[in-house]
Amino acid sequence: MVIVEENTFINNYCPECKGYIVFIEEKGDSVCSQCGLIINEREFDTSHSEKRAYTRDEKSRRERTGILISPLISDLALCTIINNKNVFNPDLKRAIKRDSYLNWKDRNFLIAATELKRLGSLLSIPSYVLNVALKLYKKAYNNNLLKGRTIKGMAAACLYYACRNEKIPRNYHEILKESPIGQKTISKCYKSVCSHFNLKLPSTDPLFFIPKYIALLGLNNEVEQLTIKIIQNYLKHEINNGKNPKGLIAGAIYLASKLKNAKITQKDISSIINITEVTLRSRYKEIIKKVDIFSLNQERYNF
Repeated sequence: MVIVEENTFINNYCPECKGYIVFIEEKGDSVCSQCGLIINEREFDTSHSEKRAYTRDEKSRRERTGILISPLISDLALCTIINNKNVFNPDLKRAIKRDSYLNWKDRNFLIAATELKRLGSLLSIPSYVLNVALKLYKKAYNNNLLKGRTIKGMAAACLYYACRNEKIPRNYHEILKESPIGQKTISKCYKSVCSHFNLKLPSTDPLFFIPKYIALLGLNNEVEQLTIKIIQNYLKHEINNGKNPKGLIAGAIYLASKLKNAKITQKDISSIINITEVTLRSRYKEIIKKVDIFSLNQERYNF
């Protein structure tokens, strides 16, 4: 006899008192209804399927595991914090208090990770780039590069290296704008890290910054595609060594906007890209001399 309710009666009897055996679905236990003997404990319940999840929020509620281990968390979220409000034993209170202290190394990494997460949130930098920056910061700490240098300055320098290494379109001035540390301090930290670990980075590719500046200027996709094509043609004839890539981007955007009849001024472009109008005009003239406008027209770009 089977009754599908809170408790399910199974067609078996208790081996002790011959009473009915009750199956408790909430616990997965088989218990005698008369003497309370537990026949089977924590059985797998297949009487009903688990609640289905259709959205990310519903799926997160169903998960039985904690958050992913991240290097940006000082203790990797694996430590347990004991609440000492209900602890009355003085020895246990003393042990809990002693365990809650952080040594200087852990406190240092905690400050650096907090600063990296703050900068990453303000600049919309992916978490994997922050992990690369924190890994470099820990190497710098273990090699005594932080002596006489600030934690936040070294964190900003490591983040700038990580952005360039992972080809994230965030330049030095953007990180400097959000950091509370001055330019000289961050520059010294960056040079010390690069020289100590012999880090060699490729020159900044201007193509990575074009979508960001196009979006900030409010230009359409046609101008963006034409700007990319102009820079690609320019770099075939000229190497951009020693020159600020933002000047080349500004000149290419100005040329593309003129060819596409987009209403944008030199002042607007220079203020968004953070260069002078003189630099924009000089790079614009260089691009016109090097780039063949007629060849671009043959590649299905309507001017």
